[in-house]
Amino acid sequence: MKQSLQLKLGQHLTMTPQLQQAIRLLQLSSLELSVEVQEALDSNMMLELDEDSGSNDDAAFGEPATTTESDDSDASDDGFDSDNTPSTTEDIPADLPVDSDWEEIYDGPEPAGATTNSGNGQTDFETIRSAEETLREHLLWQLNLQPMTDTDRAIGYTIIDLLDDDGYFKSDFQTVCDTINSADGVEIEFDEVAAVLKQVQSLDPSGVAARDLRECLTLQLSQFDPSTPWINEAKQICMHHLDVLGSRDYGQVMRKLKVSREELRQILDLIQSTNPRPGAAFNEQPAEYIVPDVYVRKAKGRWVVELNGESLPQIRVNPYYASMIRRADNSPDNSSLKSHLQEAKWFIKSLQSRNETLLRVATAIVERQQAFLEYGEEAMKPLVLHDIAEILGMHESTISRVTTRKYMHSPRGIYELKFFFSSHVATTIGGEASSTAIRAVIKKLIAAENTDKPLSDSKLATLLSDQGVTVARRTVAKYREAMHIPPSNERKQLD
Repeated sequence: MKQSLQLKLGQHLTMTPQLQQAIRLLQLSSLELSVEVQEALDSNMMLELDEDSGSNDDAAFGEPATTTESDDSDASDDGFDSDNTPSTTEDIPADLPVDSDWEEIYDGPEPAGATTNSGNGQTDFETIRSAEETLREHLLWQLNLQPMTDTDRAIGYTIIDLLDDDGYFKSDFQTVCDTINSADGVEIEFDEVAAVLKQVQSLDPSGVAARDLRECLTLQLSQFDPSTPWINEAKQICMHHLDVLGSRDYGQVMRKLKVSREELRQILDLIQSTNPRPGAAFNEQPAEYIVPDVYVRKAKGRWVVELNGESLPQIRVNPYYASMIRRADNSPDNSSLKSHLQEAKWFIKSLQSRNETLLRVATAIVERQQAFLEYGEEAMKPLVLHDIAEILGMHESTISRVTTRKYMHSPRGIYELKFFFSSHVATTIGGEASSTAIRAVIKKLIAAENTDKPLSDSKLATLLSDQGVTVARRTVAKYREAMHIPPSNERKQLD
């Protein structure tokens, strides 16, 4: 085989570390960005909090950072879709004039302004979560207060350990016996387990350790005052006619109990006062607070979009450390300082580019969805990532990153930027309707329906067609299920 040299020309995109960092910061949420900034502050001596940048209290509602009027001059530059350096609004000098030696200046373990604390001496109690009591702990505390033998207590512990998240005992007596026998070597019988199960069922919350829904509701009704009106009829429904009640066949229930419609309504109110999932309250997740990334408000007849200053980390290059760098010094210490300075400048530029891109995307979204801000979800327009990408001259992947886990605060509430994107359905007059708007219309029609004769999916499709939107019945069913609305047979209620 003859060897030869060939010269080929070609182009390829190189992802520099700086560009990779900019893309990574772009897709982070506000909370993740705060963590990333804190890690940068901890690892890079050249970065510090900019505590002199002024208060951010009025940043969200001060002078508008931008309006809904588009700016064609920068529509093609997003800082992420080319090999160019991400744009920045602040020039950081490449060279620093001060020459000095490390040993001459460094006089302590922590420089002024390098602390990451807020300095106000206050604790953010919202970030501190107290230890929530679990269902198991709540039941064990009560069980330990009751006098019982060691064997019965072991049975009680086992039963409590076998409860599911809703507080139901879905296991069997054999499992309890096998667990106790293998652990303690004590032979126990089913009747012992049944006796202890009754004790566990008497604990709070009412209805806990029930084996099915019938038993759960009956246990709770049994703790009502015996003189409560219709208590016996309510127990009878739960024990014998729960399936009929679940199918909304109220006529059959009235015939079996020999009660009128008004009397049945009172019985149902009594049953609905119980909790079908007694253990669920102990498994609720703590509330997570959303910090909006951008604010939208109407000022002088125009919709104004601006960044939330409180969610933007304010950092800068530490002038104290930057002044130590000497241009002509190639010592390891000086080279390390130069390297940290370069990394700090790139990090700040990436943050600035992220903010600019987020603001531009949010502004473009508001321009297209002004009808939603004015009139609500029924006025939502069809919008896909490609539309915004084409307007701003960005790649769709950039729009996807900047709209994921970023939130907009508007007069109608807080929404993720992804919320404003939806597919479209053709209308009979040649236009397009947003799937979000269609869901809003379906929800409105169901809210206004006759609960004695709920609207079927076919009927909803017909009503939408009358309004100019042609959708199939299965599409209506898909939208209804997405909104967690039950089918018509489960929405039927007594008038």
